[in-house]
Amino acid sequence: MKKAVLITVLCLVVAVPAIAANFAIRSGIDVWTTKADGRTHYDFSSNPIPSGFFCASSAAFSDIIFFKGSPIATSTPGALGRTDTIVQRLDDAAFEKSNVATTRIQLRALSLVSMFPVKTSCGSFNVKATLDGDQPITRMRIFQDSATGGRYIAPLSLNVKMVFTPVGDPSARPLVLRKNIQFRPAPGATWTNKPSSALVSHQGFVKVDTNGDGVPDAFLEGTTANFRQGSSREGRRWR
Repeated sequence: MKKAVLITVLCLVVAVPAIAANFAIRSGIDVWTTKADGRTHYDFSSNPIPSGFFCASSAAFSDIIFFKGSPIATSTPGALGRTDTIVQRLDDAAFEKSNVATTRIQLRALSLVSMFPVKTSCGSFNVKATLDGDQPITRMRIFQDSATGGRYIAPLSLNVKMVFTPVGDPSARPLVLRKNIQFRPAPGATWTNKPSSALVSHQGFVKVDTNGDGVPDAFLEGTTANFRQGSSREGRRWR
């Protein structure tokens, strides 16, 4: 009886750290598609676009602009499907005994367009939102709650450029507005290490448009085989 109990205890001791020790999450990209459901938008009510921005007589703009995704250009057409946002995990993330891993993250590509034209006294404008120059780096904490996945906390910071183009006159000189945006971690964000039908192999690279000009300009590591975020990104209220 004592021998059986001892074997059971030893088995439990060995099993406890096994969750954390079985693998490390490799660096790579996470890809997102933004739905046209009104949840992703920028609210200018607390910080209006100044008067005179759209034309000399335009009033301050304090309304909301609703966005939807526009597929990011890739060197191989369709390589990322309808992906409009790319977040890169910059480091391999090894789990500690506490079942927590940490990596740095950075926005690498963004391609959103307004769901509806912005109406002003100077006419209507279509809006495109892309990344603007070098992007801040934040930290992502990954929690392993089971052998197949867990939760993560990933605050994001990004520099965004909104380009306003007059409706019906795409060749007109666009108006540019720059913003720094902070996203708090999405509640209930989950991940799994189960293989996915990832569009880019973790062994490969993909060349993507990172500055929003429609021309692929940078090679990024592909998606990671043992890390797949469990649900689509929530709509975000920008402010």
